[in-house]
Amino acid sequence: MFSGLIQAFKTADLRNKIFFTLFIIVLFRIGSFLPTPGVDYNAVAICTKATQSNDMLSLVNIFSGGALLNVSVFALGIMPYITSSIVVQLLRVVVPHFANLHKEGQQGQATLTQYTRYLTIGLAVLQSTTIITTARTGALFGGTCNAAVIPDETIPTLLIMITIMTAGTAMIMFLGEQITAKGVGNGMSILIFSSICSNFLPNLWSIATGSAGFSKFLIVIFAILVIITIICFMENAQRRIPVQYGSKKVGSRTVGGGSSYLPLKINMSGVIPIIFASSFLAAPSLLLQFADQTSPIVQWITANITSQTAVLHLTLYAILIFFFCFLYTSITYDVGEVAENLRNSGGFITGKRAGSATAIYLKYVINRINTVGAIYLTIIAMVPTLLFMAIGVSANLPFGGTTLLIIVGVGLDTVKQINSQLQQHHYDGFLKYHGKV
Repeated sequence: MFSGLIQAFKTADLRNKIFFTLFIIVLFRIGSFLPTPGVDYNAVAICTKATQSNDMLSLVNIFSGGALLNVSVFALGIMPYITSSIVVQLLRVVVPHFANLHKEGQQGQATLTQYTRYLTIGLAVLQSTTIITTARTGALFGGTCNAAVIPDETIPTLLIMITIMTAGTAMIMFLGEQITAKGVGNGMSILIFSSICSNFLPNLWSIATGSAGFSKFLIVIFAILVIITIICFMENAQRRIPVQYGSKKVGSRTVGGGSSYLPLKINMSGVIPIIFASSFLAAPSLLLQFADQTSPIVQWITANITSQTAVLHLTLYAILIFFFCFLYTSITYDVGEVAENLRNSGGFITGKRAGSATAIYLKYVINRINTVGAIYLTIIAMVPTLLFMAIGVSANLPFGGTTLLIIVGVGLDTVKQINSQLQQHHYDGFLKYHGKV
């Protein structure tokens, strides 16, 4: 690994891409702490210390790198873009226009990307308005803070804050696209990675320096290493379906033919099912901040649905992960389209007719793979949280399984891209050398 890293920095083009990516990450982190005009940061500091645990707030705050509870310029983080991207993907199933754009290749993808940007701005306006409203009422901090976070609540001030937060989201979207175009890795994933790591490492070290003690810190480190090993194995695991390509006569020569395979990842849906399930179960806790806390219904929901230790909560969590795993995979991986592409390229799965029979077979295989993938995601999402809670350090690592899955997944993808570019430079140099001869 270290030899590959050294080789990457020796390659001028790749070295420039790495430094450019690091520069964008620094800008992103600066924006996460840049004050939004109109916010009293002394009051924010008081309210942050008094913040009650809230699943939804913890999830969004992790993806924003702590910018949400700081009510900074980048308070919305990358979540509006993630949400809009998922919505555009879902619309491909129900809106024929979006499905046709997806089939048009690069030009259609460019149009879908533009729609994603517009939707991101719209969601940013809505979410920034929500954040400012909840910050004014104290609901953003769990309803435990009465300090005046926004002293001047006049309409012009609030509009300026909404505009700046929305512009911050547009800037994040721009920075992510710049990393994808000129840097290393997927830009949005890299920004999420940096946001999570910015909070993850300090919270991890606080276990050793806090009341938990160094012995529990070592237990957590061992558990994290085991979980990372499992994630690395499962994220690289594939089901390879053999594909044969027919040959044909062109004059006196035979062209085509050969064999290959169709790789299907065990975890085809990534971390999306966990995010969906967490958001779905955490939404009631956010809405209950505006309800009468003495109501029996509110108390029952708090005790049985929003509490992470409740049996009903854990059961619903597992069911939702399974549901979203199958749903998201069926939307993003069109077996009919894959079967048609195989037929058009002259390929076929051994023992299966091209066309509908291939699609039926692929759907059968994917359903089996999804079962294993959903079990894996459920274990990664639930076991670390339960383990950390059992030893008394759950508050330090909110959504431990999700954060580890994102960190390892983005890390693996980035390393693969760097290796791919290293091989490309190696081959270019080889060809150029023989060209001079």
